[in-house]
Amino acid sequence: MDPFNSRFILSEKRWLWIDYDKGISIMFVGFGHCFLTLNGHGLPLNDYPFINYLNTFLYGFRMPLFFIISGLLVGKSLAKKGYGGYVSDRVNNILYPLLIWGSVQVTLQLLAARFTNNGTTPWNYIYLITDPRQNGPFWYLNALFFIGGIYALLKSKLKISPVLHIIFGFALYSVSAYMKTHQIDKGFLNDICEYYFFFALGDLISNIMLAEGNIERFTSWKIFLPLLAVFVYVQYHFTQLNIKPTPLGMQYVEYQQPFWFLIEALIGCVTSVSFSFLLQRYKALTFIRIVGYHSLFIYVMQIVTMSFTRIVCMNVFHLYYVPALVLIVWTSGIVLPVFFYNFCLKYGLWWLYTFKKPKKQVEYMKTASIFWFNRSKKTEIKLEKEALTNTN
Repeated sequence: MDPFNSRFILSEKRWLWIDYDKGISIMFVGFGHCFLTLNGHGLPLNDYPFINYLNTFLYGFRMPLFFIISGLLVGKSLAKKGYGGYVSDRVNNILYPLLIWGSVQVTLQLLAARFTNNGTTPWNYIYLITDPRQNGPFWYLNALFFIGGIYALLKSKLKISPVLHIIFGFALYSVSAYMKTHQIDKGFLNDICEYYFFFALGDLISNIMLAEGNIERFTSWKIFLPLLAVFVYVQYHFTQLNIKPTPLGMQYVEYQQPFWFLIEALIGCVTSVSFSFLLQRYKALTFIRIVGYHSLFIYVMQIVTMSFTRIVCMNVFHLYYVPALVLIVWTSGIVLPVFFYNFCLKYGLWWLYTFKKPKKQVEYMKTASIFWFNRSKKTEIKLEKEALTNTN
């Protein structure tokens, strides 16, 4: 039984540290989404200040890291597929799941609006494109799609160098800083301005970060431990500011001190990457790699999964003990989407995630056993070896 398709993932030729890094990020993001899901439902969260402190401490670098990682790969993707192929992949892998799963979430919220005052209207379908912050986490996919498209156009058609992109990105970040400090909301444009710099930074350093020799050179406890010390100090300092009771909550530094937020984010990203290098060297905690491989599929259905888990725990099992709820809801938001994605691949529901059929994964899943009752262990191993041979 292999409900998370781990054999296929671990046999793939990939940059392991990138999957580790994405796994770390989506787990931290998931903790934030867990706190968001539990908040406002009559639970005594204030009785457990450590949970709020940890959520605030982990904020600041987890989303910029995703944009840097995406920027790392843009050059190789354009070289291999060209601008048209790159945009087609972005539509398939980012815009399509944004529209599908964003619509699922909005529809469920509209149904719930009959019983709760959640403020959701049919306009929220439009907001998935124009003002995605109105739909919670889907702003990330919106920004990633538009930033990638704009960046690739300028890079491939106008031949703008990564250095100029960095300058342009910093200018956009300065515009974003002005909008944040002056509370100017321009919908999806706000996120493009804020995160374009991180995407450009990823492309700028891609030749360094993706070279095997450099990865070996950067994989060192002598690098990681000093970075960790700086990271802890910086996060502690900004957590003290973000945790104060203000209307902005844990986004206080991001909105009121945006250039300090930029420094905080970069330090956090560098530390996370350094730790990922070490995980790759020792091949440790491989489950984080598996989580990182599925990070996008986890992200698109995390809020829905966590909300369902919370409802079951509280309304069916009458569980109100906050630490237990945090552990269960957080875990469900990581594990269940991975399982459901692989279930969909096996049983022909891949179109919930992409409009292009992922032939390699689907072919493998035809022989894979994700349930204990599918077939015998001996048959399972034999067929999976054959599938891996055919797909490599």
